[in-house]
Amino acid sequence: MEFTLLGAVFAGILPLYAVLYWEAKRANAASCTRNLWDVALTATIVGVFVGRVAAMLGDGVYPLTHPADLIIIRGGVATGPATVAALATVAWLGREELWAVMDGLAAAALAGLGGWHLGCVVRDACLGTPSDLPWAIAQEGSTVTRHPVELYAALALFVAAGLVALWRVRSYPRPGVAGGVALAVASAVRLATEPLRPNLGGGPIGWYVLGVAIGLGVAVWLGRQPAPLVDRPPADSDV
Repeated sequence: MEFTLLGAVFAGILPLYAVLYWEAKRANAASCTRNLWDVALTATIVGVFVGRVAAMLGDGVYPLTHPADLIIIRGGVATGPATVAALATVAWLGREELWAVMDGLAAAALAGLGGWHLGCVVRDACLGTPSDLPWAIAQEGSTVTRHPVELYAALALFVAAGLVALWRVRSYPRPGVAGGVALAVASAVRLATEPLRPNLGGGPIGWYVLGVAIGLGVAVWLGRQPAPLVDRPPADSDV
């Protein structure tokens, strides 16, 4: 067993910070990029911890009696509880300027999720259902080629992160819209790739459908609000 969860988290943190750094003087509407980084890092830690505990409990493993399994894993993280915990942490820490914080983290969060999925390379958990496509990959010791489904998700999330970042730089959408779109996109990517994952129970489809609905609902509702007095957020001078 390896400390694979830590490697996957590190793979997610690097692109998250890179996007925050790139957006610092271009599109960040929150008062300070350092604050955004603190919020993102705290939310990531809380989300992964809660999701890992939920996954362990779902497998009948109790954290108090098997504390090492929190970081030495093969079973992964329960997506739904992890997402709810992370979003709740962001909402609490950014409550004084919630929409600005959500927008400031939108593209970075997508990039971070892309990095998390790319961390499958560290965890040796990239493959999904069998496939005969030219880019399908066989697990070591097996002749069955499979979809590299986690790499699909990583690529889609990285592309989405770039598009959202450019959209914010060029168009400056109304407060909260980018955050809602990012939530919907992240949920949609997971929903689209879930059928390619080897999952006996079909996966947490309901969580992803709910995420798409809430994200689009927030984006549409806030997009219809009156335009702010200042469309272009001030440059972030404290990076």
